[in-house]
Amino acid sequence: MHFLRSLGPAATGTAPKEGVRAGLGAFIALSLIGFFVLSPGIDLEKGLYLVAPLGASAVLLFAVPNSPLAQPWSAIVGNTVAALGGVAVSLYVQEPTLRIAVAVAVTIFVTYLLRAVHPPAGAVAMTAAMSPEAVEQLGFWFALAPIATGTTSLVLVAMVYARLTGRHYPSRQFDQPNRHGTTDKIAIERLGLSDGELTIILQRYRQSFNLGVEDLARLIGAAELQAASQRTGAPTAGTIMSANLITVTADTALGEVADLFRRHRFTSLPVVDEKQQFLGIIFQMHLITRARDDALRLDRGLMSALRRLIDPARDKPVRAIDIMSVTVPRAIASTPLGALLPLMGDTDVDAVPILEYGKLIGIVTRTDLIATLARGIARSKI
Repeated sequence: MHFLRSLGPAATGTAPKEGVRAGLGAFIALSLIGFFVLSPGIDLEKGLYLVAPLGASAVLLFAVPNSPLAQPWSAIVGNTVAALGGVAVSLYVQEPTLRIAVAVAVTIFVTYLLRAVHPPAGAVAMTAAMSPEAVEQLGFWFALAPIATGTTSLVLVAMVYARLTGRHYPSRQFDQPNRHGTTDKIAIERLGLSDGELTIILQRYRQSFNLGVEDLARLIGAAELQAASQRTGAPTAGTIMSANLITVTADTALGEVADLFRRHRFTSLPVVDEKQQFLGIIFQMHLITRARDDALRLDRGLMSALRRLIDPARDKPVRAIDIMSVTVPRAIASTPLGALLPLMGDTDVDAVPILEYGKLIGIVTRTDLIATLARGIARSKI
């Protein structure tokens, strides 16, 4: 029974929309490359043609962009080195089966040394070894075009696509500055463990090519939060949320939004329709960002741009729908505290809307979280 279970899926389930996002990204990338960079047909004179291993690289870059195996260094260097190795082996080994086996083996060895393991690289080496006629004509140019050219194009499209769809690619390195531009680690990664210690853990369990150091830090931090919430019986979103809400509609003018921020000292305002269905949320930073953009575009001062932005006498007043965010994290009433903390730990989100079948029933702000944690600390000292 255990053996049969081991043959089943090892990956955890993911939302179907993630599959759609990944598939659409691969479609866009390969289409753009096929139309503007590499030809779908073989052009041995120029070497600018699509090869099958690029499809395998697209799976990694768009389906698992956080994997160490999908990062730009692994993809570009791994594929390029594999092409060089495959061509070199093809020039000196004549027997087909041996040529293919040696090319793939050399690729694995060299990419390991270069910390550039990328599974499609094996297919790149195999492609070179299986096409001696093309290799003889292209030579080492095969590594530059189509391999390096195609892989670099894939990486560039993946970077843009990740940004447009709210993802991180390349995956941030552990020692990179946080979103505030400082060198402090984000809260969830402040574990008391150094980069080197986390690396040792990955090496000990032979997970270096499955997880990055930052991924491990995030997982440990999330596990600690979850465990803490279970030990202390931490409340859920429904018990700590603010339920008596001030909301605006999509058509609310920004002048009125600004007045609500000033009057109630809020940092966020949910946007709903007439049935209280959640549409989006406006943070104070949205007003500042829009005013700054207008100031730069119109070549005027920030305060002047802000006054113009919220001026109700404008011919066409800016409305809530024009600046609200629709991609903020959301939760339900039963969401535990341990799951809410990461949502606001390393993002621009100051509040998480609490929904019930799409209807806004409350909101959890950072103030709510801080107050709850403070009460928990106070109780633990009694």
